[in-house]
Amino acid sequence: MKIEVLGTGCKNCNALEAATYEALQQLGLEVPIDKVTDYGEIVAYGVMSTPALAIDGEVKTTGRVPSVRELTDLLAETSA
Repeated sequence: MKIEVLGTGCKNCNALEAATYEALQQLGLEVPIDKVTDYGEIVAYGVMSTPALAIDGEVKTTGRVPSVRELTDLLAETSA
């Protein structure tokens, strides 16, 4: 599984990364999270509003910080 937080490093980008790590911990998964901060790379994903979360190259959320519960559900269905 490849997880990427897309964003420039703002407060919400950091919050998304932290919430994603918490969701991974709750699922007992040890997966690194890559940060994509280059604007060109972010736009290449089709993302116009950050922060965004991509799992295995597919953008799952944009423009908000989902709850840990929502992230846990997203990660669980992806890892199944």
